[in-house]
Amino acid sequence: MRMLGSSSRLLHPPIQCPRRCCSSSSSSSSSLLFNPEAPVPFRESDSASPPARSTSRMHKLIAAFKPSPILTESQVIENLLKNQQQPKTALRDFKYAQMKGCISSPDPLCILLHILVGTGRQSSARELLRDSLLDSSSPSPAIFIKSLVGASKRCVSDPRCFGYLLTCYSHAGRAEQGLEAFHCMLEHGVVPSVRSRNDLLAALVRFHSTAKAREVYRMIKEKGMGFDCYTIDIMMRACLKDGKPEEAQVFFGDLEDNGLQPDLLVYATIIQSVCRIPDAGRGCQLLNEMKDRGLVPTEFIYTFVVGACVKQGNLEEALKLKDELLASGRPLNIALVTSLMKGYCNQGDLSNALDLYRSIIEQGILPNIITYSVLIDGCCRNGNVEKAFELYCQMKQSGMSPNVFQVNSVINCYLEKNKWKEALGVFDDAVSSGVANIFTYNILMHWLFQADTAKEACELWPEMEDEGVKNNIASYNNLLFVHCKRGDMESATDLFTQMSEKSIQPNVITYTTLIDGYLKIKDFDRTFDLLDTICSSGISHNGYTFNSIIYGLSKAGRMSEVIHVMHKFRKDGFIPCCMTYNSIIHGFIKEDKMSSALEIYHEMLRNGISPDVVTFTNVIVGFCKQNRTDLALEMKSEMKRLGLQMDIAGYNALIVGLCSEGNMECTLALFDELPKVGLKPDAVIFNSLIAAYKKMNNMEAAIELHKRMCTQGIPCDTATYTTLIDGSLKTGDLIFASELYSEMLEKGIVPDDITYTALTNGLFRYGNLENARKLLDELNQRGSHPSALIYNMLIAGYFREGNLEEAFRLHDEMLDRGHVPDEKTYDILVKMKFGGGKSQITT
Repeated sequence: MRMLGSSSRLLHPPIQCPRRCCSSSSSSSSSLLFNPEAPVPFRESDSASPPARSTSRMHKLIAAFKPSPILTESQVIENLLKNQQQPKTALRDFKYAQMKGCISSPDPLCILLHILVGTGRQSSARELLRDSLLDSSSPSPAIFIKSLVGASKRCVSDPRCFGYLLTCYSHAGRAEQGLEAFHCMLEHGVVPSVRSRNDLLAALVRFHSTAKAREVYRMIKEKGMGFDCYTIDIMMRACLKDGKPEEAQVFFGDLEDNGLQPDLLVYATIIQSVCRIPDAGRGCQLLNEMKDRGLVPTEFIYTFVVGACVKQGNLEEALKLKDELLASGRPLNIALVTSLMKGYCNQGDLSNALDLYRSIIEQGILPNIITYSVLIDGCCRNGNVEKAFELYCQMKQSGMSPNVFQVNSVINCYLEKNKWKEALGVFDDAVSSGVANIFTYNILMHWLFQADTAKEACELWPEMEDEGVKNNIASYNNLLFVHCKRGDMESATDLFTQMSEKSIQPNVITYTTLIDGYLKIKDFDRTFDLLDTICSSGISHNGYTFNSIIYGLSKAGRMSEVIHVMHKFRKDGFIPCCMTYNSIIHGFIKEDKMSSALEIYHEMLRNGISPDVVTFTNVIVGFCKQNRTDLALEMKSEMKRLGLQMDIAGYNALIVGLCSEGNMECTLALFDELPKVGLKPDAVIFNSLIAAYKKMNNMEAAIELHKRMCTQGIPCDTATYTTLIDGSLKTGDLIFASELYSEMLEKGIVPDDITYTALTNGLFRYGNLENARKLLDELNQRGSHPSALIYNMLIAGYFREGNLEEAFRLHDEMLDRGHVPDEKTYDILVKMKFGGGKSQITT
């Protein structure tokens, strides 16, 4: 290159002669370079008496400074062909001609390439090709291939030139041009080498043209060009890139079908592929196969297989592989250890996961962010939020920034434990560090809604906007749920309108939430309008939407509409499920339409839908309401036959029904059965038994049950005390009744109208009118509204004592408080006025 530069400088010599000049060795020489060894002429100023020069020598020297003639491309080609055995000279001539602009086509280059490759100067050929392809004026692949083929007929050719060209295209990132060159070569009957084909395949995969890579591979197979392990490895990696790891096994099979033995690289890729499926069994098989062939698996191959075993829940095999790796003298890596930690966490074995974490810290293996994510998630799923927060802090101290998934896990876990202060602390930290996203806010809002603190949840909205976090459909659905749950459909409607204004597309959850809200306030017109909107807008509605409507109508007692809409929904593709039938059965039983409920029950069975505990409980309640406890007990037996265990609601219904029938033997048998099936009797069951014993005038048994309630920690309620007070007063035990009333007040249990009526009636019965009147005053002080029955008893009592003034005053007070006197009131007044005596007054 330096010589080429010298020649160019000597084409136009300066006025003064240079210190060194070159002369052409021969005017007809094939070389286009000047001779650097020519004698250097003296300038006049160099010596007082310069040596004498002959005229002929001077003419020769002047001739050396004359520019060489510009050659044509044909002459360049002719010179190259003359120097086929002198590649260095040929290369020099080509570069000079190229510099002088004597070359207009790729023909000289292609001839030179054959010369260079054929004479063992492959590196020069590759460099020349690379420089040519980087030139913007580089010819198209089709022209290049045509010229290269033509050149092979004019000089000693070497087929490796074609492979070098394909490789240069691939390495230069010109995969598409390389593909075009490949097709052109095949059209001219040229088959590039396996290595160059592999380079092309690798480039196509690298530049996301995996489909074209597959097509090239197909052509290679069809034309019998042959391939090697690297070819198969490239195609398997293409499968991984496409997210189709299962297809890698097809290419692996091609390798063995062609009698090629997989190398370490191929095994690594195929094992990675099957482990991504995941197919841990196949991964272990391949691992053993490569060991049998004398290949030593790398720690990363073990990592792939361990990860697959963990994903498929085979932690035992994963641990065996870990021990095998350690026994071979190779160290663990953090990816493998993290997989094992995940395996422990998935099995709920947080203790071993944390032990493994502590052991790698001691070994100097540094956990990464994935390790912390696995452990934090494991701690949260196992309810150990304190340890999760400790790991969260350790991660921050080690210089890692927690990601949003870790933050959300810790916040959610704290909220599940009702540790609001800690959850809000992590939330504030996430907001200040810029980690919090819409999902973080949605988690907090969801829990605030669940805690019925809608005000605080709504306050998060402006904060989100200030932080640049944009509300999404989940945020709106959360807030809609709260409004609808509270029955505030005006706010819900405003929010729904706001969604449209902000171009947030409602989904099926949005509409279903609104439907639930309108059903709660019994706005059935809006309900069906929304359903029509869902259907017309093409939103994919689900069974939950239909079930919500059926449940809402059933709860509202609109059973005729329920049957109609269910038939309509079926035409739209809705398939009723157990929950659907349960809603309808419950609705009919609520309306005391047991025959209709049984029709739905039998339809459910005909359609092959198995009833669940809720179904049987509904039917049992229905039979008990009709005093058909015999049929209810048959349903209980049917549940047992099907392997279903009756819940506490079913036992409640049966015990209440049997108590009302006075069948205490069967009632007590059911009561004794409760602890045997793992159920604990509640206040409803105890109250039913206490009421039954009171009805039987067996207050000793009733009081014993009350003591049992207190011992077992079952809270007594107003109904419990009212029944006991009423029973005690009826048996004349005024003192115990008074004690029960005091105990009731001490426990903060507020007496209701029935309690006061029972007390007043009992006191009135025993002539204790003064205390009965005090109860009325107490009722008034509590802001309660005494019933007409209480007034009637007191009015009758004062008439009986002859205190007509107080009796009429109570009558006026009764009217002032908005009570309408009933027939009993006027019967007392009329009897007193016209009956003429105390003995005529009865209550």
